[in-house]
Amino acid sequence: MRILITGATGLIGTEIVKQCQKNNIAVNYLTTSKSKLSNSENYKGFYWDPSNNQIDKDCLDEVDAIIHLVGASISKCWTEAYKKTILLSRIQTSQLLFDTLKNTTNQVKHIISASAIGIYPNSLTNYYTEDTTEVSTSFLGQVVKQWEQAVDAFSTLNIMVSKVRIGLVLSSKGGALPEMAKPIKFGMGAAFGSGKQWQSWIHVTDLASLFLHILINELEGVYNGVAPNPETNSYLTKAIAKQLKRPLLLPNIPEFAMNLILGEMHILLFESQRVSSQKTEDTGFNFIHYNLQSALQAEY
Repeated sequence: MRILITGATGLIGTEIVKQCQKNNIAVNYLTTSKSKLSNSENYKGFYWDPSNNQIDKDCLDEVDAIIHLVGASISKCWTEAYKKTILLSRIQTSQLLFDTLKNTTNQVKHIISASAIGIYPNSLTNYYTEDTTEVSTSFLGQVVKQWEQAVDAFSTLNIMVSKVRIGLVLSSKGGALPEMAKPIKFGMGAAFGSGKQWQSWIHVTDLASLFLHILINELEGVYNGVAPNPETNSYLTKAIAKQLKRPLLLPNIPEFAMNLILGEMHILLFESQRVSSQKTEDTGFNFIHYNLQSALQAEY
C-alpha cells in the first residue's frame, strides 16, 4: 500500500510516517519546502504551493489513500489576517487536492482528514459523540465546520471520506503539552478559570495509530480522536505538576486576565468539550495510553 500525506513533517504526521514504516506502508508526502524533499522508495516528497494552486501531480502515483493533516497552527496570535490564514490553509489545500484528483487519473479510494473537537459547543455538562449536530458558534467551531464540508466533497468523486476530530494532543515534542509544562517547571503553573472545563486529550502515538486503524480497516465517517478518560483543566494541571515533581502555588488564573493577554484566542484555554471515544473503541481500536498518568509518564 502507498499513501499520500499532507502535513507529514508536523507533530502528528511525523508519528504517522514512523508507524507507516513499521507497517510497510509506503509514503508520498506533499511539502511547501523544497529543502524537505526526499526521494527514497518508501518515502517520496513532492512540492506544492496551495496559495498559488500549484501541485506536483506525480504525488498521486500508485497512491491508494490520502491522510490530510495540513493546516496553519491555531496557537499563534489570532489577528484578523491570521484568522484568514487558519481557515484558508485548511480550505485551499482541501480544494487543491479535490481538483487534482478530479482532473487526474488515479486510484485513490479513501481520504482520512484531520478535524477538531472544537466543532463541539462549549459545555461543562454535555458528553459529545460523533452524532452531535450542534456546532460551536466560536471562530474555531466555524473553521472546523467549513473544513469538514470541504472534505465531504471528496465523496462526489466516489472516494470514501473519514474525519478524525482531534482533541488535545499530548507529546513533549510539540503542541500544547510543552507550553503547559513550561510555567509549571518554573513554579508558575496554575489552572485556568474555574479549572472545571473538560479537556479531551489523546497521546500522539495513539492518535497516529488511530489514523492507520481507520486506513487499514477502511472505516468511513467521523471518529473522535480522543482517549477514553477526559479530565478537567484543574486535574490535568495537577497531573503535569506531579509528573514534573513541581508544586502548584499560584491561584487559578482568571479568564479576564487571559482575555487581555491573548484576546479571542484565550478560548483555547477556557472552552470545555467532554468528548466520547466509544465509537472509536467499538471498532476494535485499543488505546495504549488509556489514562492521563500513562500518557504523561511516556513523555516525562
